[in-house]
Amino acid sequence: MRTACTLLLAFLVAACGAGAAAVPAPTAALTDIGAGLQGPAGLVATAYATGLGHVSAFSFDSGGPLWASTAGYDDDGSDAVYLVSSTGTAPTRVIADLHTPLGLAWVGDTLYVASKGRVDAYSGFEGTSFASHRTVLALPDGVGEVNGLAMSPDGRFVLGVSAPCDACTPTSPYAAAVVSFLPDGSDLRVEASGIRAPVGLAYVPGTADLLVTMNQRDDLGTATPGDWLSLVRSGQAWGFPSCYGQGGSTCDGLPQPIATLDAHAAASGVAIVKDFGSSPGSSAIVAEWAKGVVLRVALTAQGDGYRGTAVPFLAGLTNPVPVATAPDGALLVGDWGTGTVYRVAPA
Repeated sequence: MRTACTLLLAFLVAACGAGAAAVPAPTAALTDIGAGLQGPAGLVATAYATGLGHVSAFSFDSGGPLWASTAGYDDDGSDAVYLVSSTGTAPTRVIADLHTPLGLAWVGDTLYVASKGRVDAYSGFEGTSFASHRTVLALPDGVGEVNGLAMSPDGRFVLGVSAPCDACTPTSPYAAAVVSFLPDGSDLRVEASGIRAPVGLAYVPGTADLLVTMNQRDDLGTATPGDWLSLVRSGQAWGFPSCYGQGGSTCDGLPQPIATLDAHAAASGVAIVKDFGSSPGSSAIVAEWAKGVVLRVALTAQGDGYRGTAVPFLAGLTNPVPVATAPDGALLVGDWGTGTVYRVAPA
């Protein structure tokens, strides 16, 4: 069992910490852009869908409709996956009785759902339900939260799996790690280890560069370092539990993040946009559950990686979690706290 402060959602863990940094105030660069949100001038926000309380992950099928999962504060088996067939339509529950689904990915005619301890595949959608369902991956005991799911350019799934603790050494090699496996669930392997909580995953389009949001320890109060946005490569060891972003000799020689985010932010979803509004080049869009804001990190190439600084991008949210780029290029942001999905696009 986890401590009383620790919740079932990995991205909620950071909200428990004492002495969390203050919520970043919207900067002068943010203005009202509609639907109660503030963002950069030149963008327009509208409500894409409502009624998705505790929305936790997004994916689009080949036809374009949005699929969204919900993951509640408590794991009571009432979580689900919904279809939003078009803007403004009421979400339709398609898969019920799930346990903390934090990752969704459509591949061909199959929807993959990452949830507590497992990944399942649903195929043959028939308008209201799927014709078949199978478990493709069952993780061993000793892992923490099963988080974001993404398909790599080489056809393997990558999956973030948290440690089951703030500072222990996990008993399973698949905990505190980014793992990968084939779509049939075979050839499970560790791609990168020693990451306390890898939550959101996204590839920079046209590359094999995997960006991951990382939650740091939550038992250190004001000494907790900021969450991270990082480039994760196969074979890396990030040093958890001895190194957790605190710097110093303990972390010498270990990978460094692209950008440091807010402390106790519960950094969650990440999406990549290019030439979005008045922001040239590629940027990572990162949701911070505990701060109620979405940040932008402009990705500047440096060596074989990237560097950037996180700046406020969207405010006016309660608890943003999933972010995704829609087929039409708009950015979708799901507010876990209100159940609203927002569409943000250039005016």
